[in-house]
Amino acid sequence: MQSANSAMKIMTGNEAVAEGVRLAKVGLVSAYPITPQTVIVERIAEMISNGELNSRYIEVESEHSAMSSVIGGELSGVRSFTASSSHGILYMHEALHWAAGMRLPIVMSVVNRAIGPPWNIWSEQTDTFNQRDTGWLQVYCESNQEALDSIILGYKIAENRNMLLPFMNMLDAFTLSHTSEPVEIRDENLVSEFLGEFNLEARIDLKNPMGYGSLVSPDGPFMEMKKDIRDSMYNLKVIKEAINEFNEKVGGGIPGLIEKFMMEDADYALITTGAISSTAKYTVRKLRRMGIKAGLIRLYFYRPFPGDEIIEAISDLKGVGVVERNSSFGYMGATYQDVVSAAYGRLSVPIKNYVVGLGGRDVRVKDFEFMFQDLKNADTGMRWVNVGVK
Repeated sequence: MQSANSAMKIMTGNEAVAEGVRLAKVGLVSAYPITPQTVIVERIAEMISNGELNSRYIEVESEHSAMSSVIGGELSGVRSFTASSSHGILYMHEALHWAAGMRLPIVMSVVNRAIGPPWNIWSEQTDTFNQRDTGWLQVYCESNQEALDSIILGYKIAENRNMLLPFMNMLDAFTLSHTSEPVEIRDENLVSEFLGEFNLEARIDLKNPMGYGSLVSPDGPFMEMKKDIRDSMYNLKVIKEAINEFNEKVGGGIPGLIEKFMMEDADYALITTGAISSTAKYTVRKLRRMGIKAGLIRLYFYRPFPGDEIIEAISDLKGVGVVERNSSFGYMGATYQDVVSAAYGRLSVPIKNYVVGLGGRDVRVKDFEFMFQDLKNADTGMRWVNVGVK
């Protein structure tokens, strides 16, 4: 239900992210512009300049410095934000480990863009799938509304003292980032009540100095700290309670760790992430009208990986297709490996891997129709299929 103080506007995904930052009352922003992320930080800078957002914007010379700046902001007790894409987030990679290891609840939006060579500015998800082991929570948005809502939700989850991990919010390049859709601008008062004041206990205090990032010996607490990060990330109660509270108090339809679409009596299903899920849903509806029992599972959260939820959803299927919009050389796709690992010893459902849409290539209805047709022979032939290759 739309709040009396909310408003519906037409905006791009990048603009929606900026609105989410404004509603969250972020106090520090630092970013380096890179296509197709640039509009996010341009819009935030404009908001700060005209007084819509009471925040400080730090201009830096690189993505590594941008992440280092927001690490400093969080350590000072200020809610902080950054954004990047593609080679920018690769350059940022080292600092991502530090943000997670220091247990800083930073929120970052990444506009998914291909990795060169050759140079390519269009959509694929390799840039953030390469960051899946850095200790950041990850969600992949299907719509501009989710791009806005996930900023707010991200701070709620990340800042919980039983989580305290950074949060990465993904949207597809151009398909969402530069495409306009109706977006509900959430009630600012409800958002403020939902998030509360930011209060990081382990922050820099000039009156009580202490060391951060000190050298730890093999007998020190290194392994214990890494285990604690893993245990915190899998504190699903924090995530589920935050989603439920958001949907009840702020509004919207955050689906949960996964979204199940027409799965009640499905024989075959695809597992997708991001904006291509909308095309996949259209295909499922079309096949249903033809009498084919197709279904879809959309991963909203990728980290932590919702293995139990997926196993429950696919347990009665005749075949499952894992759709990847990322490159993982040397073996099967990243999501496929996670799904098969979750299913090991628990299910014997045939699972196939489909790689699609690299470099921004369109993923069409006919491509999803091919995958569903191919799944009828899921227990034979190649497990790994490139779809849409000329």
